[in-house]
Amino acid sequence: MLYSRGLDTKARTAEGRLPGKSRVNRYVKTYTPKACDIEHQWWVVDAAGQPLGRLAAQVARVLRGKHKPIFTPHLDTGDNVVVINARRVKLTGNKAAQKTYFRHSGYMGGERHIPFKTMLERHPERVIERAVRGMLPKARLGRRLRRRLRVYAGAEHPHHGQRPRPLTF
Repeated sequence: MLYSRGLDTKARTAEGRLPGKSRVNRYVKTYTPKACDIEHQWWVVDAAGQPLGRLAAQVARVLRGKHKPIFTPHLDTGDNVVVINARRVKLTGNKAAQKTYFRHSGYMGGERHIPFKTMLERHPERVIERAVRGMLPKARLGRRLRRRLRVYAGAEHPHHGQRPRPLTF
C-alpha cells in the first residue's frame, strides 16, 4: 500500500519484495504434533535426599513434556512419572520447621494449617503432589497432567509392567 503511493523509500527487486528477503521464508509452517506422533514414556524418580522444590520442578517439566522437541503448550506431550521414597524428601534451611499446608473447610473459622513434618509423617505422597501441582497449568490440561504422576512413600511401586526408566537430576 505504501509502495503504490510512493511513500516507501526502500529499493525493491523486480518481484516487488525487499532485497535479502527470501521467498521461501513466507511458507514456513508451525509444526503441531498429531495424537499419533505423541509417545508417553514412563520414568521412575527416587526422591530420597532430594530438595522438594527442585525435585518438583523437574517432575513438572517431564509431566508437561518440555524435555521433548515436539513440546506444544496446549497439548499433553508429557510422560508418566513414578516417584518413590517420598517419605525421605528434604527441605533446605529452616523450612522443615516453618512450612505449613493450608486448607479451609468452607465454614467460618474453618482454616487448617498442617505443619510440614505432620504432613510428611501422615501423607508423604501429598507433599510431592502439592508441590508439583503448583508448577503445572491450573486448567483442564493441568488436571490431565496430574493423572500421569504416581507418588509412593516407600521404595516399591506396582508399575514394573510399564518398564519405567530411571530419571536422574
